Parts: sequence; C-alpha cells; structure tokens
Amino acid sequence: MTAQRATLLAIIVIAASMWSDLGFAAADREKLLADPGVYGTFAAYTLNEDWAKRDGPTRIALLSVLKGVVEQHREKIAIDLYLLRGLSDHADILFRAHANELRDIQKFLLDLQASPFGKHLTVAGIMHGLTKKANYVPGFPDDIKADLKTASDPGPKPYAAVIPIRKSADWWALDQDSRAAMMKEHTQASLPYHKTVKRKLYHSTGLDDIDFITYFETSKLEDFHGLILAQERVKEFQYVRRFGHPTWLGTVKSLDEIIEILAQ
Repeated sequence: MTAQRATLLAIIVIAASMWSDLGFAAADREKLLADPGVYGTFAAYTLNEDWAKRDGPTRIALLSVLKGVVEQHREKIAIDLYLLRGLSDHADILFRAHANELRDIQKFLLDLQASPFGKHLTVAGIMHGLTKKANYVPGFPDDIKADLKTASDPGPKPYAAVIPIRKSADWWALDQDSRAAMMKEHTQASLPYHKTVKRKLYHSTGLDDIDFITYFETSKLEDFHGLILAQERVKEFQYVRRFGHPTWLGTVKSLDEIIEILAQ
C-alpha cells in the first residue's frame, strides 16, 4: 500500500467516525427496497474538467463533504452508489435513492448539487419511478409463480445496469387480458436468468418521460446479455418505443470505495 493511499484510507476512516458520531439514524434500506409505493430516483453525474485540476488534498476535502451530505440524508433515504466511469460514456457516478417521499430525495439532490463537491458535478440524467405490486403475476400459473420466488444465487453481484423503457400508445390501448398474455411470455423468456440476474422494476408514467425504469444486478454479464436478447424476441417488445437511451452500466460500490477512487 502506498503512503498516499494509506493516508487517504485514514482520512476516510476518520470522516466516517465523525459523521457516525452525529447520530443520524439510518433508514430501513431492506424495507424501502422491498415495499411497494416507494419512490426510486436514479441520478447520474459526470465530473467536470475542474475536478482533474484539483490536487489530492483538495479532492479529499471535497469528497469528505460528499460523505457528509450522503450521511445526513440516510435517516429518510436509502442511498446506493455506482461507478460508471470506464464502463459508460454517459456519466462517472450514479446515485440510486429510495424514500417514502419524493421530496426527501429532491432535498438530498439539491444539497448534493449545492455542496462544494457538487460544484464539480454535471447532471448526466435523472429518472424517477415508483415501486408497485406486480400487475400481471397474480394471474400467472402456479409453476411460474413458484419459479419467480426462487432465490437468486448467493454471493456479491458487482455489476449494475439501468435501462429506461417507454411503451407505445398501442400497448396501453390493449385490454388487460392481451397485455397479461404477452407479459406471461415475457416472464417465461426471463426465467432461465432469474437466479443470476436480479431485477427491480419502477413505474415512471407521469413522473418522467418514460414508463418504466428497469434495474439489474448480476455477477454474470453474459447472462444479462442473454436476458436482454430473450426479452427482445417476445411479442411484447414490438410495443417498446424506447429501450435505453441512455443505458447506464457500472459497478456496485460503497461510499468509501467511491471516495477512494475519485480521490486518485
């Protein structure tokens, strides 16, 4: 370990203890990720040219501000971070925030962008969605329902992908039974990848210019690739008018890992 990296890690540890001493209670992340009726926001940023001109100590000071902003909002928001740099040309970092009130996420993003660290950020894209109970699953056969309840493979899933989707007006004009039949086919095509690719769906109609945000985590990108190809072959896909644009691909990182990487 180099002396510079050791110093950086020491500063991160000290900063972490300082923020934890302030007594911020953490939101119940698992509950927010599991419950319906929870808002989810994806906010991606690029670091501007001035960031590259900052020396190491200045970067560390600014990143300690980032840590403070995140920690002070964890009481009401579950915040996850991702490194997009190196895998995406759309952005450098991504925040995924879950809260019972969208205005709490708005306050976090406002504080982030107004902070000294935020002055070095340029918004690459922000998308909002709402988690809901499955619309079509209750009508599926019991065997499909059972397969959907199968737990994913254990172990870390380091890769994350975010894909926005917009359906055509023709899709919404279909009756419920027609849409349910196509979603059954869609689900059956996805089942071979259910154990290796975790998926979470957000409904965005009325909250954004898209209808859905699909979020994926996996340790096997080849399976994720196969899943997307399988979904593009089913009848339901002909009603998709936007798929991606952008697609964000990155790696799951802790706040301290993001700080260490961006400080270099």
